[in-house]
Amino acid sequence: MHEQADMLILGGTILTMDDQGTIIHNGGIAIRHGALLYVGTEEEARRRFQVPETLRADSCLLIPGLINAHTHAPMTVYRGLADDLPLDVWLKEYIWPAEGRTVNPHMVYWGTLLAADEMIRAGTTLFVDMYFFEDDIGRAASDAGMRALLGEALVEFPSPNTKTPAEGLAYVRASLERWAGHPLVRPILQPHSTYACSPDLLVKSKALADEFGVPWLIHCCETQQEVEDVRRQTGKPPVALLESLGILDSRVVFAHGVHLTEEEIALLAERGVSIVHCPESNMKLASGVAPVPQLLRAGVNVAFGTDGAASNNDLSLWGDMQTAAMLHKVASGDPTVLPARQVFWMATRGAARAFGLDDRLGSLEAGKRADVVMVDLCRPNLIPMYEPYSHLVYALHPSDVRTVIIEGRLVMRDWEILTFDEEEVFCKISEMAQELGRQWGRDTNWRKTIGQ
Repeated sequence: MHEQADMLILGGTILTMDDQGTIIHNGGIAIRHGALLYVGTEEEARRRFQVPETLRADSCLLIPGLINAHTHAPMTVYRGLADDLPLDVWLKEYIWPAEGRTVNPHMVYWGTLLAADEMIRAGTTLFVDMYFFEDDIGRAASDAGMRALLGEALVEFPSPNTKTPAEGLAYVRASLERWAGHPLVRPILQPHSTYACSPDLLVKSKALADEFGVPWLIHCCETQQEVEDVRRQTGKPPVALLESLGILDSRVVFAHGVHLTEEEIALLAERGVSIVHCPESNMKLASGVAPVPQLLRAGVNVAFGTDGAASNNDLSLWGDMQTAAMLHKVASGDPTVLPARQVFWMATRGAARAFGLDDRLGSLEAGKRADVVMVDLCRPNLIPMYEPYSHLVYALHPSDVRTVIIEGRLVMRDWEILTFDEEEVFCKISEMAQELGRQWGRDTNWRKTIGQ
């Protein structure tokens, strides 16, 4: 007698990313109620399951959904607004003034939908976001069918959304309660940094995270200037400050972690802190090269993030994976560091582990949630394929991603987005960009640019 499932994916090669590194040829995946019911062979899947919908994955590679562990999704609106600048100039003279004029729930919602479009097309199924009006970001993610960990940017000064730290904490508490039980969206705590938050705000935000049992992410040690400024302001560098406040533990995640000493790396390993590596943003802003090989050797868990589209300038994790693999080889003089399989592990299992989701996401195993990405191997840049991890890290283009399933739902099939109207998104962003461009004296009519 057949077992019931909602969907079968048949054919292709399954890169499970399980602990044994299992690869299954002529694969079969059964999905029911948003979960992976079976991951094995096509023959066994056909024998066991009866389904209303079957997808063929011939000549495809089936992989877990990628996890973008640090980004600022609505900043797609500012893509290309200010480039080739130091971080402090980029922020203080361009990005913060632009945000002061334009950030509102409308901008945040549509900017996030544009980000979701780009990320889905690149095989990202979960993004971890730090910005303002995060409830509207959650609304956009939910409408797009994407997973999101929402982090209202908590700061000491007035933000576009809240006027005081107390208001910021109250907003996050309300969000934690509002989104409780949602299958895709979950708020977490994300104070901006040790230079934009007082010790009191840092402690209170961690207490709120602990109360709800959620992760706590912060920008940390992104630039040498930041480290020196925090030392001057507080008498301690960022890591020592957070340790003195009793904050560092296994639910803490650092975005960037570029300027870390050997002693700090050892402490992070001891406390179970994870790092989100954002190599392209760090390179573009000349922030430095994060000590990723040293972090991994010390046992620190490392994930990947794109950062925002204003500083990367895209939201494809494939570029950051390839960049990281090559950057650390040339920086260390050792071509064996960050091999392709380890890099892909960081973008899937490592990211899931950083946010306490390794039992739900990051690999294709029965019982986990059904986030499945289908990569079309009939592409000139992917033929021949001797080793799949090599192709994923060194050869794949985002456009090679053919189909994306999140929580058992098709959100893109054969390169067609199914959950929202792309044209509407493009038009909304174009309207915003034209207004912003007028303020900065730039022509941003994308239809005119491409000759429409």
